[in-house]
Amino acid sequence: MGIFSAGADWIMWFLSYGVPFLAVLTLIVFIHELGHFLVARWCGVNVETFSIGFGRAITSWYDRRGTQWKIGWIPLGGYVKFQGDANAASLPADSQAPAKPGDFHTSSVARRAAVVVAGPLANFVLAIGIFAVSFVIVGQPISSPVVEEVRPGSAAEAAGILPGDRITMIDGNEITSFTQIQRWVADRANQELSVTLERDGREIAMRVTPRTTEVPDSLGGTVELGLLGISKDVSQDLVYDRKNPAEALVLGVSETYFVLERTLVYVKRMIFGEVSPDGLAGPLGIAQISGQAASVSLAALFHLAAVLSVSIGLINLFPIPMLDGGHLVFYAVEAVRGKPLAQNVQEMGFKVGLGLVLMLMLMATWNDITRLDLF
Repeated sequence: MGIFSAGADWIMWFLSYGVPFLAVLTLIVFIHELGHFLVARWCGVNVETFSIGFGRAITSWYDRRGTQWKIGWIPLGGYVKFQGDANAASLPADSQAPAKPGDFHTSSVARRAAVVVAGPLANFVLAIGIFAVSFVIVGQPISSPVVEEVRPGSAAEAAGILPGDRITMIDGNEITSFTQIQRWVADRANQELSVTLERDGREIAMRVTPRTTEVPDSLGGTVELGLLGISKDVSQDLVYDRKNPAEALVLGVSETYFVLERTLVYVKRMIFGEVSPDGLAGPLGIAQISGQAASVSLAALFHLAAVLSVSIGLINLFPIPMLDGGHLVFYAVEAVRGKPLAQNVQEMGFKVGLGLVLMLMLMATWNDITRLDLF
């Protein structure tokens, strides 16, 4: 019975978490690779393979221009293979072989760079689109920036903030929603902020310094954030303000920039040892978050897809060989030298890059296992 029970638990876990995760990942990967594909076609580069997933094909077909479209058995990524590529990592094939029209590696540096950067940019466009559509259909969630509770011993209490105060400005930026307060102070721990608030019809200016506080994250661990020590039940006055397409597009760009900035801040702090890498999530952790989002609503799952799309687009631009950013570094060196790096140097760089990526994946997966207590 124990074996059958464990098997049933894993099946339920996969249906609850794995399926939403694979749906989100497939969308993000498809759009990323589609960016590479479309710009390659526009630049006159022949595309041999467009694959979602790795390994042997579950199914495949050819389009009228000879590109093989396939779905692989291992649904954790994808790739586009160009004419002249030696493999899915886009290493150049034998340099002694005669070049053919449409080869990727004999195209100009500018065209190759455009093809490579198109993948991450497509991820950013996807995120902007999802956010914008959400603001049109669902609306922008807004809860008034009125303080409901001030925690004893908090930065807010020390500064003199009281329940009922309406925060209108932080560091010269207008505040219209309680969420804006949380976002503004989250990565400004131990930085003095100027705060303007309304109290009994009077405007009051003060200085307050958010304190570093460990708070639970969605994976069962903790994360360090800057907090004022104020709170409210946002559901009590939460409204959804639907936007017209133009306003939604502007907000979509703003939301994408916010996610991009927060991701960069986290990576920077992790590199400099200011935060622990324990916060990294791997496939299992992201699957759990996907399942949680799917259980809330389809809109929440799409919101998660937008956030992950931004993060994946950004990570792909990191200057690590094997990632898109690593290719861009090689092309920059080629543009300066007037000729590409030797193939053995590129191969060594890709091996180092693969090692770094695998190390990060193992670290993130270990974090998932320890947080989720899977074994």
